[in-house]
Amino acid sequence: MTAVSDTPAPVPEPLHCAALAADLDAADFRSEPLRRLWGEEADDALGRGMREPILRAISGDEGVLATLGRLFVLGMPQPSPHVEAALPRLGVEGLTALGLARVDAETVIPWALLRPQSFVDADGVGEWWIASDLDEIALGTALPADHVLGVGGASRTLAETILPIEVDRALDLGTGCGIQSLLVARYARTVVATDISARALAYAELNARINGVANIEFRQGSMFRPVAGEAFDLVVSNPPFVITPRSEGVPEYEYRDGGLVGDALVEQFIRDVPLYLTPGGVAQLLGNWESRGDVRGLDRLSSWVPDGLDLWVVQREELTPLGYAELWIRDGGTTPRDAAFTPLLTAWLDDFALRGVTSIGFGYVLLRRPAAADSPLRRIETVAQPVSGVGRALRDGLAVHDLLAAGLPPTLVSAPDVTEARHLLPGDDDPSVIELRQGGGFSRTLSVDPALAAFVGACDGELTVMQIAAALADLFEVPFADLWADLEPRIRSLVFDGFLAPPAPSGARE
Repeated sequence: MTAVSDTPAPVPEPLHCAALAADLDAADFRSEPLRRLWGEEADDALGRGMREPILRAISGDEGVLATLGRLFVLGMPQPSPHVEAALPRLGVEGLTALGLARVDAETVIPWALLRPQSFVDADGVGEWWIASDLDEIALGTALPADHVLGVGGASRTLAETILPIEVDRALDLGTGCGIQSLLVARYARTVVATDISARALAYAELNARINGVANIEFRQGSMFRPVAGEAFDLVVSNPPFVITPRSEGVPEYEYRDGGLVGDALVEQFIRDVPLYLTPGGVAQLLGNWESRGDVRGLDRLSSWVPDGLDLWVVQREELTPLGYAELWIRDGGTTPRDAAFTPLLTAWLDDFALRGVTSIGFGYVLLRRPAAADSPLRRIETVAQPVSGVGRALRDGLAVHDLLAAGLPPTLVSAPDVTEARHLLPGDDDPSVIELRQGGGFSRTLSVDPALAAFVGACDGELTVMQIAAALADLFEVPFADLWADLEPRIRSLVFDGFLAPPAPSGARE
């Protein structure tokens, strides 16, 4: 039987949450002050699992920020008088009432981490305080099965992909510590946050309260059961998608394991979510998908999507069964030096072999119930390069797909982040390769021929698309019909990818 936490779930009492928030604010308990306190190198080392550099940097410092840093960021016991001084409104008694710590003699022993988490969205830069269970560094052992994760890499990835659009109702399915709900609540009138774990919901509600977010409703239950019969304009989910063997002795972590075989949980989500979308509603999730034998995982995923829905899949990486197994065994705090590592690795590899799995893909999936279903989007791609502003790029891509359904805009301009690179062999006057490069979004690089490069270069809003094409036909001395048949589909692709766009209306802002 897999071990569970021996600490209670937090108790998000409103007055105590308000007092905690006031104390954290007064202490300037935020990312940059903490980073200045112990230094950038020590701060970066914590992200790699090392806390000793921070401890050395603040050794002997009994100030408020250092005390809170050791207690909440590192999860280390602190003297009660120091904690009392650091949290004058809440006090040690209030901290224990929230279920975030206990007192042993004159020492406050933390039961949770509480870390500042910065974010960037369309409205600018902000920061939240996020509470979660103690990690393996603070525990000194492998994680319990009901562990509530803080803000990890997957959480940040999903947050970066969420469309920055205003909606009436949103759903965060599998909310965990509540980070996605906090983000979506900035754009939604109401958010429903669900999770199968009562412990996770307690953390999510605590985090909403200490950050002053009041438009989130919390419901317990599996998958879509808590919202049966309801529909949403936006559904986001970082579900427990990790593929885990159903074998005795393999930990079943609630935060990452949905209890199904293989990638069945992602399949179930994709098949079911259309029932919970309003017309025009969007669903976004992270997931894994298995390639089995000669069938690609991306093709299997595409087959799960009902007809008439828009689908945009971006695969970010693909791992071998061995690489995947090692990644997630280490994630649970077990390393090759531990006796449990080899039995776990064997269980994972046997499980993959049973289904003929050759690789496992990871990425993000966007589905939309289009208002008009006559030309649904089907875009499935692998993007390995670094990306930025993905949520905005996805939002703009959907808008352009709808625009292109009516034909190419009469006038186009090149996007401000697009540059051109020409590569010439020594002694040549003509380039052997011409590339268009994006500075943001998916940061695509496309090889183009001289005609398409010339077309993009002429798109300054002064001439129409057809005027530019006609001039190029004369320049290259080819029939207009032949040139247009070649250029038109490639121009449409450049518009969809964000290299070209209709001119912005006068006075419009991003």
